Order: sequence, then structure tokens, then C-alpha cells
Amino acid sequence: MKKIFYLSLAFLLLGGQLAFAQSEKKDVNLRDLWTNYKLYPKTVHGIVSLNNGKQYTEIKHGSIVVYDYETGDSVRTLVNGKILIPKGEKTPIHIGNFSVNKEETKFIFPTQTEQIYRHSRISYDYIWDTKTQKLTPLSDKGKQRLADFSPDGTKVAFVRDNNIFIKDLKTGKEKQITFDGKKNNIINGTCDWVYEEEFSFTKAFFWSPDGKEIAFYHFDESKVKQYTLPFYHGNKSAYPEEYTYKYPVAGENNSIVQIYTYNLASGKTVKMDVGKNTDQYIPRIKWTLQSGQLAIERLNRLQNHLDILIADASTGETKVIYTEDNKYYIDITDDLTFLPDGQHFLMTSEKEGYNSIYLCSMNGKKEKKLTKGNWDVTKVYGYNANRKLVYFQAANTSPLDRNILAVNLRGKIRKISTRTGTNDGNFSKSFDYYINTWSDANTPPYITVNDSYGKVIRVLQDNKAFIKKMAQYNLSKQEFFTLQSPEFKLPDGKQIALNAWIIKPPHFDPNKKYPVLMYVYGGPGIQTVNNSWGWSNYFWFEMLAEKGIVVISVDNRGTGARGELFKKMTYLQLGKYEIADQIEAAKLIKKFPYVDSTRVGIFGWSYGGFMASLAITKGAGVFSMAVAVAPVTNWRCYDNIYTERYMRTPKVNLEGYDNNSPLKYVNNIKGHYLLIFGSGDDNVHPINSMSMITALVSANKQFDLMVYPNKNHGIYGGNTRYHLYTKMTDFILKYL
Repeated sequence: MKKIFYLSLAFLLLGGQLAFAQSEKKDVNLRDLWTNYKLYPKTVHGIVSLNNGKQYTEIKHGSIVVYDYETGDSVRTLVNGKILIPKGEKTPIHIGNFSVNKEETKFIFPTQTEQIYRHSRISYDYIWDTKTQKLTPLSDKGKQRLADFSPDGTKVAFVRDNNIFIKDLKTGKEKQITFDGKKNNIINGTCDWVYEEEFSFTKAFFWSPDGKEIAFYHFDESKVKQYTLPFYHGNKSAYPEEYTYKYPVAGENNSIVQIYTYNLASGKTVKMDVGKNTDQYIPRIKWTLQSGQLAIERLNRLQNHLDILIADASTGETKVIYTEDNKYYIDITDDLTFLPDGQHFLMTSEKEGYNSIYLCSMNGKKEKKLTKGNWDVTKVYGYNANRKLVYFQAANTSPLDRNILAVNLRGKIRKISTRTGTNDGNFSKSFDYYINTWSDANTPPYITVNDSYGKVIRVLQDNKAFIKKMAQYNLSKQEFFTLQSPEFKLPDGKQIALNAWIIKPPHFDPNKKYPVLMYVYGGPGIQTVNNSWGWSNYFWFEMLAEKGIVVISVDNRGTGARGELFKKMTYLQLGKYEIADQIEAAKLIKKFPYVDSTRVGIFGWSYGGFMASLAITKGAGVFSMAVAVAPVTNWRCYDNIYTERYMRTPKVNLEGYDNNSPLKYVNNIKGHYLLIFGSGDDNVHPINSMSMITALVSANKQFDLMVYPNKNHGIYGGNTRYHLYTKMTDFILKYL
């Protein structure tokens, strides 16, 4: 009946020729998405700007090839991957990611890499010397982490077994410079779990610009409580393997963090003075451009007071050059940039309502706001000292879009990117060129080489072949719209609209009634409503649309790119305003003439799983079904840096933690609920789902459950994603 209807409609409206073309189109299937991986556009790999600012590298056919920004010509092959054969082996190593020394004559290639957590990895590293044409292992004493060349390229520092080592490439000698590293106790040169996850870095040692010193983090996690995850290998052992690591939940002890410098000439280690209070965070350190000066960012436990310290690396003495307080919280970024004059630095802050760039003096007496307007700076690419320009990305035209801009030190702004959608830049060392990756909601990445004024010099990847492939499928356009309600207002009383997108079924009939699936994340500062390519979820949502489901996503209050008040109004009450917005949005959507008001469901992962669980409980009767993947169900069980940033501790915000937990509302549940998690999730621990299961059973509420043994927060590997998406699809089609 479905084919007959479509053919009849097409003949009536457009004639038989078009009907024939439409009948030839294919539906998206999960095999192509998650088994054959046919539905992924091309990108460009291994882009690294060379020091001359005129050329860059790209990984092509397993080798590192040098290209000219201006002409696009392949200048030379910098590293021939075919000859990278380790001694005693017959096949070359694979070039994936790599690092290169300042002279661009030596490379570090990680091999046999194992993932530890989300950002951390351990590898056997090889050094390739382009002059001697020799490939040598960095160390034969075990796998390494975070290997990094010294500024002169004669040494490599790395971490092994929670200690820092330095390999002298001239003599071949390996020197250990810290000695107290111990698993689940002391960490040198890298991060504990919670710093890695919530402050988004793992490399915690840094060469000074002159190569004379190394600054490094020292974590004492001895008083942090342990968490144990069982891993099941029934084909090898009837007993689970237990993995234990330090994980501080809300209100519990953190690692005590200290900062040290090590002087290579003297062998002396000096402790920096970060204050007497050890219950604080050191989210960033960075060498200034002045010899022997180290900048240290210090954040209090509540994360609403920030100091920038300047430390004398030889003595450890520090002074405060910048202080900021916020009545909510302060987000940490990588935007701190020191100017060559030694008198100024650049940073971003939300202290005047929108994330803006500031020029500050090193003496702490003056600052100037460079970006003015009611819009957020979303990324700082860097500073060009010759032109005195700061290059950055911003949501200056719409929260949905991202543009590339430049601002001078007088505050004059120039827009560089030209396409509407999402633009991201990879600038050359000289800032004369940048590689622009652009996409919009319906167009895969379009990658170009541009000059510093935005002019396209040439195209690196247009994805024409992929766009042609897309034309073979029954795809609908993703469209943007807004939702308005008296419920949507800011703390200052200002009425606002919520941004949203919609994907309607192909051959959409406005006279029919369709079920709706709402896709949600909803967490602080994160958007799902972006004018950018949606990768794998794009095709899954299109597949659901092909099966007659309208898919909609709404950015609730608390999400990003709309200023501080919009983002931070969820402070102390995670889950209150976010789910109120999703419930109100669902009510408004139910009034659409083509929506079946009895069939509105919701899907979310992680924070989105928290939201989906609230929707089916706190929003009982509004949503007919919910799929919650890896959800937080009780913020008491999540890590303290993230949770306390938005909620403070359970001790001081008891109601905030309890009033918006889905565990409190399971008695209200109506409709169908699918709960999914990985038993090896080191991020959102299985205890969250176990608590939800316990509450549901106690309330005698039936639900569906899927557990993926040993899988982490991403739930992937082997056939896992195909199985997961099949499970979710079948559930949605059955109950929606």
C-alpha cells in the first residue's frame, strides 16, 4: 500500500518520469551505517602546518606528504610510510597521528595503541629521523604515554608508570626524573580520571620554550575513593576481572595537585607555590614567552573564583596577575595567550554576559574587551603578532552557526568565513592561510584552503561523490524552526524562543498524523540544534523518518551559544528547567496539525539519557515512550568536578540533587521505557542504571533493559553499535 500511495501521488503531481526516479531511491539501513560504514563522508587527515607557514602536511596513502597552501602542489614526501619497518619486522608501521620536532626532521609515531580512558592512551612509540633514515623505538622498557620533543629536538619526554622520563636522542640514554609514581596513588606528568574527563587534557608536563626546564603536574590521589568495574570474559575465566581506579563523586575528596619544575642542567625539582588550600583545582598551566615564567590557573572548589598566577620557575614564588569571580561558575578554556611584548595577555570570559575576548595587562591593572556584542566567542585559534590580530570562531550571527573572524587590539572585527553554517579553521603557523571545514545541517564537510581574508584558494574535499550517494536515498531536509511559550523566559524575565530542527518523512503529507521522536541532550552549554553535519545520527534519524516518524530536536534553556543567563540558569537545579522546556516543547509539538498527539517519544544518551528518563517519569503522560542510553539518574553518583560546577555539593544543595532526579518520579511513569548501558562504563557508572532498575522494580513498573557487557560510555566495538541501533530502532517502531 505504501508504494502504491507514493507512486500515485507522484504521478498526479509530477508525472510518471519522476515517479520512476523516486521508486529507484533506497531507504537507509543500519547495515550500511554500522556494519559496512558506507554512510560516512570523507575528511582530510594529518593536517599539520609547517614552520614556514607556506606549506602543510597531509597523510596520503600511508605517507606524510607536503603540500603548498597557495598552489596545492605536492612539494615532496616528507615521510615515506612504506619504509617505516621496525628492525626484525617485515611490514611497515601504520601512520595515524604523529608529532614532529621544530626542525621537522624527526617524528614520533605511536603504534600498538591502547585506549585507557576517553582521552588517554598508551603506545609503543617509534622515532623516525629523516636525515639518517632510521626508525628506532623510543624505549624498550614498556609502553609510553604523551611523548613530546624538546624545543631543540634532541630529547623526548614521556610518561610511563606514572613517572616522567627523558630520552636523549643523541646518546640514547633514558633518564627518570620522578620516582614516586604509583598506580591509584601518585601520578606525575599526566592526569587523574576526573581531570582528564572534566578539564579535557591528559598531557600534564610541558617543556619551557628554551628547553631548559619541564613543568609538570603531581597528583596525590591517595585519599580519593576507589571504584571497581567488573569485566566479564567467560570464555577465559568463570570469574570477572576487576578494574579499580580512583573516581571522586560529588562531595568526596579530590586529588591534591601540585605543580613542579625540573631543571635539566641542575637536576633540581622545584615546587611552585599554589597556595595553602589543597582543596582546589589547577585546570591549566602554561609557559609564558618570558624566560623562566610559568602561568598557573587556580580555581576554587566551587569553580566560581579564578586566579592566574605567574610563577618563577627557579624559586617557585608566585604572584596573582588576574582574578575573576562569578555568581554561577567559570568555564575553563585553552584561550589564554601571552603576547610577545611581555606586557599583555589574551583570555576569554563570560563576566559581562557573553563569552568575549579580553586584552589584559600583566600587571593586572588594565583590561580591554575586544569583542563587543550579544554573542558568544566559541573558540580562539591564535594571535598573529605581525598583524596584531586575534583569530577566533563565534556564534555572532546565530546560535546555530559558527563563523571565523579576526579582531585587532583596538577591537575592530573582520569576518573571514563566507558560508552560512558551521565553519572551523586550521590556521598556518604564519596565519597567512587556513584550512576551513564547513558544513550545514544537510551538507557533509566541504574542506577548502583559504587565505587570511577568507578567499578560497582551492578545494581539498568537496564530498561530491558522497553527495551523489546521498541522492540515491530517500532523504528529507532538516529544517530549523522556533518554539514560543510564556514558559520560556530567563531569570531577568525576558521572554525567549527555543531553537529546534525537524526532519519530516519523505513524501510528507500535511493531512496525515505522524508520531514524533524528540532527540535530546540538554546539558550545560551543549547544543543539538546546530547548522552542521550530524554524522551517524543524521542517517539514523533519516531512516526513522523514512519509516514514517517525524524527528525533532529542541535546545532547552541551559544549552550553549546564547549567553551566560541562558546557559547558567540551570545552576543548582540540573534537570528542572531543562525538562520543563522539553515537556512544554512536546505539548506545543502535539498541537501541530500533522502530529499524532498520542505518540510522542524521546531519545537521549548520557545527559540526554538523564533527560529521557525525566521525560517518561516527571513528564509522565506527555511522552508515550523513552529510550535512555547511559543515563545519570542521581547526580550524587557522578564525578565531583562536573557535578559541583553546576550543583555545588550534596551537603549544601540537598534539594537540588534530589528534586530533579528521575528516581523520585518512577511511580508516575506511563508509557514504555528502554534503559541501556554498558557494564564497563568508567564515566557514568552502572550504579546509575542499577539505581533506576531498583526504583522501577520497587514501584512495580515494567520496562525494557539492555546491558552491553564490558562496554564503556560510548558502547561500541565489533558488532555492538549495529546491535544497539537495531535494538533502539525496533523499540521505537514498536511503541511509537
